[in-house]
Amino acid sequence: MLEEELIKLVDDVVAKRCEWQTVEVKKASCGTPTKLYDTLSSFSNQTGGGVIIFGVNENNNYEICGVYNSQDLQQKIAEQSQQMQPNIRPLCTVARIKDKTVVSAEIAECDIYDKPCFYKGAGRLRGSYIRVGEADIPMTEYEIYSFEAFKRKIEDERRIIERSTLEDLSKDNVAQYLINLRKQKPNLSSQPDETILELQGLVAKSKPTLAGVMLLGTYPQAFFPQLSITAMRVPGKEIGEVGEDDERFIDNKRIEGTIPQMLDEALNFVRRNIQNKTIIDDNGKRADKTEYPLKAVREIILNALIHRDYSIHTDNSPIRLVIYEHRLELENPGGLYGRITLDTLGKVSADTRNPFIAGALEIMINTENRFSGIPTIRKELKNANLEPPEFTNIHGIFKVIFRKQKKAKLNLEMSLEEKILSFCKAPRSREEIASEFGFNPPSYMITKYINPLIEKEFLSMTLPSKPKSKYQKYYAVKK
Repeated sequence: MLEEELIKLVDDVVAKRCEWQTVEVKKASCGTPTKLYDTLSSFSNQTGGGVIIFGVNENNNYEICGVYNSQDLQQKIAEQSQQMQPNIRPLCTVARIKDKTVVSAEIAECDIYDKPCFYKGAGRLRGSYIRVGEADIPMTEYEIYSFEAFKRKIEDERRIIERSTLEDLSKDNVAQYLINLRKQKPNLSSQPDETILELQGLVAKSKPTLAGVMLLGTYPQAFFPQLSITAMRVPGKEIGEVGEDDERFIDNKRIEGTIPQMLDEALNFVRRNIQNKTIIDDNGKRADKTEYPLKAVREIILNALIHRDYSIHTDNSPIRLVIYEHRLELENPGGLYGRITLDTLGKVSADTRNPFIAGALEIMINTENRFSGIPTIRKELKNANLEPPEFTNIHGIFKVIFRKQKKAKLNLEMSLEEKILSFCKAPRSREEIASEFGFNPPSYMITKYINPLIEKEFLSMTLPSKPKSKYQKYYAVKK
């Protein structure tokens, strides 16, 4: 970080009177804070890392108090960083602000194969932290396990169901699956049935695996009652928003069966709980138009069933589908897997948590695992004149939201541009603009609105030489 960038960042903290996801402040006027381990861990474990600023007193209205000794402070920061596993290499910057010295320590995100980063003195289970807003929160056992599962390639979908037998697999399901597979994979066509099922991860040691039960079972919920979908249609904007005398659920159903059966039942639930209009064009051709494009709905349900976590940590957690008055939400246990992030979701080939389930479904229902169907979802919503899908990934829960409100036509883009320019009379960060206008993640907003405004010279950057800097801000150009 350059000295001028640190000064701008401190000014931003003082103006906002708060810390945030990527920024933590410490007083350090009388000595080095004794416990930096929580923040060192949380910043190392989060995408993009973070910055610790020393010399700002959050308990005194974010006053710039300065540090006691910048040289000694940097040495103590380095010493505490060596107590982490893996060791952290902070990048320190020193600046003078109002005759006070402030110091920043940039903490880079550690490699996914080294996560979670933790304090050696407390151990992995008690010394691993994650950043939530401005707080450093201890990681749950499941969050730690998620990193281990990726690094060690743990195949939870292939765990043997000890109390099951091959008789618990539907003969019809198995027969149809084998017919389809032999057509699509001729190299396996001459192999015995059980050998094929073992090679495809559906059977192991003459017993069904979790994948086998969930794909081909007679009744999977006999072994995993909560590996299902809870689907609700509620009146209002939130569950429980209506009064006690009102109807809490318009429709409420627990959807069970194999993965293909749950996909069909969930799609039928959505179909009967959203509005459908018949449109007749000038040529007399009829077409049905639903509130949410069913192709996009199918993709998010299918993605949840394929990519949810099937480990022992989450097999008591169902997928949750809720249709509200103005939006549709789907959340599944298990956050994003491996190296994929919200910013790269659907843009690069992703690590797959359950490759055997994904591969089997390609045989059974002609799915395509590449890119997780995200481009299809975005395209369908755009064609339906709806806002882009919203994705969140918090505490091991991945959520997708479709908004019912349609994009206004004609001059919406210009009116929104005007609102952005008005908001940016004072310099604003990407996160501030995205939060103000409801864009999550900010990448769509940058491409659709911010970059064109910069090209038209209506907006300018505070750091034009570093357009992708995390400290970048945008301000309206006076004309």
